[in-house]
Amino acid sequence: MALRKFTLFPYCQLNAVSCLLNRQLPKGVRCVSTVLVPGEPSGPCVKTTIPGPKSLQMIADLDKIQFAGSIFYFTDIKNSLGNYIVDADGNSILDLLTQISSLPLGYNHPDLLKVLQDPDNHIAFINRPALAIFPTQGWPEKLTSSLLSVAPKGHTQVTTMACGACSNENAFKSTFMWYRNKQRGGAPITDEEHSSCLVNKGPGSTPFTIMSFKGSFHGQTLACLTTTHSRSVFKLDFPALDWPIASFPRYKYPLEDHIKENEAEDRRCLAEVEEQFEIYNKAGKFVAGVVVEPIQAEGGDVHASPEFFRELQRITKKNGAALILDEVQTGGGATGKYWCHEHFNLPDPVDIVTFSKKMLTGGFYSLPEFRPQQGLKIFNTWMGDPTKVLLLEKVLQVVKRDNLLKMVELSGKKLMDGLKDLSRRFPQHMQNVRGIGTFCAFDSGSQQKRDETFFRLQQHGIQPGPCGEQTIRLRPSLVFQPKHADIFLDILEKVLKEIQTP
Repeated sequence: MALRKFTLFPYCQLNAVSCLLNRQLPKGVRCVSTVLVPGEPSGPCVKTTIPGPKSLQMIADLDKIQFAGSIFYFTDIKNSLGNYIVDADGNSILDLLTQISSLPLGYNHPDLLKVLQDPDNHIAFINRPALAIFPTQGWPEKLTSSLLSVAPKGHTQVTTMACGACSNENAFKSTFMWYRNKQRGGAPITDEEHSSCLVNKGPGSTPFTIMSFKGSFHGQTLACLTTTHSRSVFKLDFPALDWPIASFPRYKYPLEDHIKENEAEDRRCLAEVEEQFEIYNKAGKFVAGVVVEPIQAEGGDVHASPEFFRELQRITKKNGAALILDEVQTGGGATGKYWCHEHFNLPDPVDIVTFSKKMLTGGFYSLPEFRPQQGLKIFNTWMGDPTKVLLLEKVLQVVKRDNLLKMVELSGKKLMDGLKDLSRRFPQHMQNVRGIGTFCAFDSGSQQKRDETFFRLQQHGIQPGPCGEQTIRLRPSLVFQPKHADIFLDILEKVLKEIQTP
């Protein structure tokens, strides 16, 4: 693609707020006066192509050591701030991907820097404990003031992990233990169970399964890959378990124009869930749990209705299985609530909720009946990282102080209104606008057109994320404001005008 066709938008020479006042802000929001990250740039500033020459050289250097084909560009994290990431070539880019949705307060937030400057915290960063054996004093209090302070409804138990995949993997294990304990009915574990599991045989090794959904992504460890069905590149060449898979709803948009069709889609998918329970349970491959994302993120930002999730919980409970909600990407506030499933008004607490990314540490919440009854069952060396919990504690304080969940609602409305307007004006380039809070996405007419849109946005200093077959997803930080939405929408409009209509 010839870069000389582009005219880079010179936001680095403009006041990005004042030049966009023609866009109407939500009532009560004063874009000009609200400063959440002091010193943040007023807009993108693109000096070179992206990736630039320095990044390209660094990619080539790294590729001599390990595969580097997935890298967008190298970054200058030291000079990145707030919603703006700076690359190795000095380009300042408005970041709507934020390290794959994992930076709650953007880059180098001053309150987080203060956590590192506190001498009392230095010891935690120097001495990482093996938490399951040698937790440091004060650890229960830290968990209570951080993770448990925003626990989903009904949850008083939390287990920390390092990442999203290991959070889901251990959630599956907790589900299997819970299911087997129900089968035992209080009977003691037999010698045969102890000996047979060591050679991967029953009855110690169980035939249990986890049901998942087409289009899902739950991680890249082996059990998680069995429940992942978004892209073949994740799964190719690896062994997979024979576990049930059901369809996840694929709605027609706009939703208000296709109510009956989408209700029928819910019924179709839920009927598949019932069918999979029947098939696998009858075969003795008992479905111990169902894992599902509130929004299928990596699979293309695919949404399902609150009614779908309420009925899914009913069916799962009826079949004696656990419902595992994978909130690794949706948790932490991006939808305007800490947990996306709070939008669904589920009648009962979810059995297990996994998290990572914006929560800074991985882990899962679970109801009390999912506690392991033996030691070393849910175990690894680190079991998380106390320094991440220190940072999360501060993040939660900033979220409350700056009312950032409300900001997510306001910025999300600005994004959705703007995206819907552009989709009406450029229907050949944008379809199926959808989102909750700032967790937004739209589809292009094809994968090729999506890739071109993505590439051109990068060249204009906007970093979105691709996902699914032809989707562009937005994953900004919680300090993303309506003024940032205006900058993005203005540049997106410019890009859509540049793309030639076939």
